[in-house]
Amino acid sequence: MTDSSKILEELNDRSREVFRRVVEGYLDTGDPVGSRTLTRTLNEKVSAATVRNVMQDLEFLGLLDSPHISAGRIPTQLGLRMFVDGLLEVGDLDRDDQEKIDATMGNNSTDVGTMLDRVSTALSGVTQGASLVLAPKHEAPIKHIEFVSLGVDRALVVLVFADGHVENRLFTPPPGQTPSSLREAANFLNAVAEGRTLSELRSAVREEIKNRRQEIDTLARDLIENGFALWAEEGDQNERLIVRGRANLLGTEEEEQDLDRIRTLFDDLERKRDIADFLELAEQGDGVRIFIGSENKLFSLSGSSLVVSPYMNADRKIVGAVGVIGPKRLNYGRIVPIVDYTAQLVGKLISDRG
Repeated sequence: MTDSSKILEELNDRSREVFRRVVEGYLDTGDPVGSRTLTRTLNEKVSAATVRNVMQDLEFLGLLDSPHISAGRIPTQLGLRMFVDGLLEVGDLDRDDQEKIDATMGNNSTDVGTMLDRVSTALSGVTQGASLVLAPKHEAPIKHIEFVSLGVDRALVVLVFADGHVENRLFTPPPGQTPSSLREAANFLNAVAEGRTLSELRSAVREEIKNRRQEIDTLARDLIENGFALWAEEGDQNERLIVRGRANLLGTEEEEQDLDRIRTLFDDLERKRDIADFLELAEQGDGVRIFIGSENKLFSLSGSSLVVSPYMNADRKIVGAVGVIGPKRLNYGRIVPIVDYTAQLVGKLISDRG
């Protein structure tokens, strides 16, 4: 049992209702909730002084906070977590929201990337947050690999798969790479790549490098490691992490008052340096997961919340994820079923198309 669930169980009915009303009021308006406002909405008829005493007790427990001396209360991160875990009422998916998401499937395009881009755009529009869709990796066996130098600080790796699929990935090569190191890296990889998927090759390369460390030039080894560690640029047809709706994160007064934190979030989204961590977040549990503020290691500096769910292929293997990021006062009860439905829809489409 978590600390927050223990606290919730120890609250009496009056404290629990006051806490719930404060959190719901904050999520609805973004403003602190005062005792006079609560006395008009509580089921139990009590004085404003009694409500203030209850709110002070909840603040002592670390569930509420006072942004100003004479203002009402807002939930802390611990309070939001306790509310989400124990008091959140998740509604049914709104029909209008469902229709907007379903509409992205109306085009019978066989390009999964195009479809996922439409899904991400629709998800952003429906939730008024920033949407994130992690596309599945191409897991067919590799047929051939080639490195092409595009300049001193730019190179291209061409991946040809056994099913005819071709991917081109830009990356920054290690300093001092030469045409011979490019050829050596490609020859080395092609020698161990046959019949292996990209994930399998990555593991095999690490083992080969360990066993043959003295046989391979240092630059080529760095080139191999760098060539597979980076992902495609935004807009590329092989883009894995699709982010849409960044501007929605500036739509509330709460975020506009803290532009530095929003810039931090944008930087994180632009760099996309933690794609693997995004999928790891989704893989740590079944269904929809909610990360509030600093709980979310991807966007912890921005203080945002992330609602994320994995999706599976036909073999019931998690291959990607969809999510929505926004302020901590997200309408979690509405966002959760939207993310859940979208993840199931994407999983079905991926499974149907193999």
